[in-house]
Amino acid sequence: MFTPLITHDSDGTALAAPVDAVRRNGATYKTRTIDDLRIKDDRLRAAIEGTGHLLFDGGMGTMLQAAGMKAGALPELLNFEEPQVITDIQRQYVEAGCDVITANTFGANAHKLDGAATVADVFAAAVTCARAAGAHYVAGDIGPIGALLRPLGTLSFDEAYDLFAEEVRAGVAAGVDLFIIETMTDLAEIKAAVLACRENSDLPVFATMTFEEDGRTFLGTSPEVAAITLDAIGADVLGINCSQGPAELRGLAARMLTVTDKPVMVQANAGLPHVDDDGNTVFDIQAPEYAEAVAGMIADGVSVVGGCCGTTPAHMAALRTLIDNHTPSPRHRKPSMSVTSAQTVVDLPCDGHKIAVIGERINPTGKKRLQQALRDGDLDYVVSQGISQQEQGADILDVNVGLPEIDEVKIIQQATEQLQGSTLLPLQIDSTDPAAVEAAVRRYAGKPIINSVNGKQQIMDEIFPLVAHYGTNVVGLTLDEGGIPDTAEARFAIAEHIVAEAARYGIGPDRILIDCLVMTASTNQRQAEQILRAMSLCKERLGVKCALGVSNISFGLPARPLLGSVFLAAAFGAGLDAPIMNPGSKRFMDTVYSYRVLSVEDEGSTGYIERYAGWTDPYKIAANPAAAQAASTDTVPAAGTAGTDDPIRRMVVSGRKGEIAAETERLLADHDAMDLINNHFIPALDEVGVLFDQGKFFLPQLMASAEAARVGFDTIKRLMPAGEIADKGKICVATVKGDIHDIGKNIVKMLLDNYGYTVFDLGRDVDPQEVLKTVKERDIKLVGLSALMTTTVVAMEETIKLLHAEVPGVKIIVGGAVLTPEYAKQIGADYYAKDAAESARIAEEVFGQ
Repeated sequence: MFTPLITHDSDGTALAAPVDAVRRNGATYKTRTIDDLRIKDDRLRAAIEGTGHLLFDGGMGTMLQAAGMKAGALPELLNFEEPQVITDIQRQYVEAGCDVITANTFGANAHKLDGAATVADVFAAAVTCARAAGAHYVAGDIGPIGALLRPLGTLSFDEAYDLFAEEVRAGVAAGVDLFIIETMTDLAEIKAAVLACRENSDLPVFATMTFEEDGRTFLGTSPEVAAITLDAIGADVLGINCSQGPAELRGLAARMLTVTDKPVMVQANAGLPHVDDDGNTVFDIQAPEYAEAVAGMIADGVSVVGGCCGTTPAHMAALRTLIDNHTPSPRHRKPSMSVTSAQTVVDLPCDGHKIAVIGERINPTGKKRLQQALRDGDLDYVVSQGISQQEQGADILDVNVGLPEIDEVKIIQQATEQLQGSTLLPLQIDSTDPAAVEAAVRRYAGKPIINSVNGKQQIMDEIFPLVAHYGTNVVGLTLDEGGIPDTAEARFAIAEHIVAEAARYGIGPDRILIDCLVMTASTNQRQAEQILRAMSLCKERLGVKCALGVSNISFGLPARPLLGSVFLAAAFGAGLDAPIMNPGSKRFMDTVYSYRVLSVEDEGSTGYIERYAGWTDPYKIAANPAAAQAASTDTVPAAGTAGTDDPIRRMVVSGRKGEIAAETERLLADHDAMDLINNHFIPALDEVGVLFDQGKFFLPQLMASAEAARVGFDTIKRLMPAGEIADKGKICVATVKGDIHDIGKNIVKMLLDNYGYTVFDLGRDVDPQEVLKTVKERDIKLVGLSALMTTTVVAMEETIKLLHAEVPGVKIIVGGAVLTPEYAKQIGADYYAKDAAESARIAEEVFGQ
C-alpha cells in the first residue's frame, strides 16, 4: 500500500531535505524528467525525447486465435503451457522489424489470474519467451483489471494501485525494458497504473487509452483529457490503441498532439472484425492500406507506431518502411493552463484572456447546513452543492471539507470521489492539511488544482512536492511569515518568490494561479486598488494566471452582490482569470457573461444572447413591476430547470439521490405508484438516455441518474403493498464463456433494474448451457450477452445458436467493445446495443410488442 508523503520528523520539525531527496516507496516527489529514467540505449532515449521513431509489435490475441488457441483460454497461461507458440509469434514480429516486443502479460494481474498462476511467474515466463524471440526491447504489458473503480464500481483506487504495483515489480524482476499500459477506458484506472509504474520502477512508461466511435472512452474521456492527464502524471509516451482502424484514429491522435509535447503513439486495429464463411473472426484492412493510413499519422507528428487486434507481422513490416530513415518533426504546443475532470477540459491559454468560474460553495466556513452534513457524513448534500453550481454556470468546483472535528483526510477523499461520479466539472482541492490534499489529488481522475501554497517556506516545502509528483496546478497566495502585505509591490514580491520556488520542482508558470488576496473594503478601502495593481504586475511580469475570492470585498457592507459585481468587473479589466465566487449569484454571473462578450471569449455573443434573450430591465419598474421584481433577485436558476415543475424529473436527471427518497414518499400521498413510475421516473430516465446519446451526459452521469432512480424505486417498493407494482418483464444477462470482463454487463443490469425489469444476472464466464437452463426455468423472453475479447465471440455465437435452437421465441441482445452491428448480425443476434441506454430502449421495444 502506498504511504503518503511525510514532511515532518517525529518531533514535528519540518524536513529540510533537497527536493530530489524527498522520497517515499522509491518515488521521487518532483516533476519527472527523462534523466530520472533507466533507459536501455540511445535509440529508446530518442523515442522518449520525440526525436526518433519506435515500432511496437501487432495483435497477439488474434495471432494466438489464428494459431488455434481455444475459446476461453487465458492467453497468459500459454507462457507455461505452449511457450514455443508464443515465441514463434513474437519472432515473426522481430523478423518484420519491430523494435519492441510486448510480453504476453496483458491480463496478468491477480484479479484476472484468480489463482491460476502467480503474477511473478507469468511475467518471468512471458519475458523469457520474448527474449527467446530475439526482442531488442521487451515491454511489460499491463491491461485493465476487469472491474470498475469507485464510484461506478466497487474496486478502490488503492486496490487497483496494489494490483498494478504487483505487476510492475514482477516486470522489473523479470527484466523488462519498459512498460506499456494499454486498452484502458477509465482515467482513474490508468492513473493508478502509471503511478504504480513510476513509484515501483525507474523504467519508461508508455500509456494508451482506447476510444469509441464517438471519440471518447467508455467512461467519456476525450483524447485531450487523456493526453493532458497522462502527461501531467508522468507518462513518458502516451496515445491510443485498439477499438478502431488507423484512419479513424488519426483524427483522435491529432487532437492529442495539440495538447502535449510528449511523444504520441498509436496502435490501431486492422479495421473492424467480422466472421468469415468458416466461422473465423477476421479483419478487413490489409498491410498496404494500414500503412497508408498510418503514414498520415506520422506526417501529423505521431512518432511511435504499432498495431492491435488483427494486425500481423506483414502490417508491421509495412510500417517499418515508413519510419526507416525518417525523423519526427519537432512539436511545440501552445502553452496554457489546463484543468481536467475525467470528461471535461477547462483551458486557459497563456496567449489569451479566458475566464473560468471557480464555484466556492463547497466550503463549510459560515455554512451551518454544510457543516452539519459533513459532521453527519452526508456526502449526498455535498454532491448536491456541486451539481447546483454546475447547473448555475461554474467551470471548476472548489472542494473544502475542513472542520476540526472530522477526519478530513477520509472525507475529502470520499467527497472528491463522489463529485467525480455526479458532475462533469474539474475540481480544485482546497485544504491546509497536506495529507488531505494528497489523499484527494492522488485518487483524482484528471488534472486538478491544489488550493493552495503561500510564501511561507514550510508550506511550500509541504505542497510543492505534491504538485510536482501528481502534475497538478496550484494556487499561490500572496502572504508569508510576515502576513498579508499592504502594497501591490510587496504582494508581487511574494508571488515572485512562489514562482521561483516552484521552478525548483519543475513547476512552470503555466501551472500557477496567483491569488493576491481580496480584503474587505469596509475596513480598508484603499486595499482594493492595491489588490488589482498587484494582480496586473503578476500577469505582466510572471506570466501566471490569477485567481481572486471576489466576494470578500463586500464583507460587512449592505447590497453585497452589487459591490462585489462592480469589483469583479474591475478585476477582469486588471487581468483576472479565475474568480472564486458563488455561481448562484445572478449579479456575479451577469458580469461574467457580459465580460465574456467584451473579451471576445464569447465569440459572436452566442452565449450572451442565449442567456439574455427576452431579458427584462429590472430598473423599468413602472413598466412591469412583477417582471422587474423577478429580474432583480440575486439567484441564478439551475440550467434546464426553467418551467420545470416535476421534482422527480429534476432529481433523476441531475442524479440527486440524497433528495429523491423524501420527495418520492411525499408524492406517493397523492399519486398511484405505477403512475409515478410510468409518468415521472421512466420519462426522466428516457431524458437521461437522450442526453447520453447527444454527448451531453457520459457514463458517470448516466449511472448517477440510474442510482437516483433506484433510490426512488426502492422507496416505492418499500411503501407499496406486494404486487401493486407491475413487473415489466424478465431479462437474463451474462458475460459469455471464457470472458471475465463484466463491466458493461453490470451497467446494463443496473439500468434495466431501474426501468422496472426483473434482471437475472448470471455473472461472467457463463457456459451456454447455463444460460439455456435459466431461460427455460425462468421463462425469459430477452437475453443480454456481453463479450470484450475477440477470442470469446465464438462462445457468444455458440450461445446464440443454442438459444435459438432450443427456445425459438427468445430475443438476444449482444454488446461489447469488439462487436459491431454487422458483426452481431453475422453471429445471429437479434439486436446490437452500443451502450446501456440502447439496451433499455431495446427492452422497451421487445416487451412493448
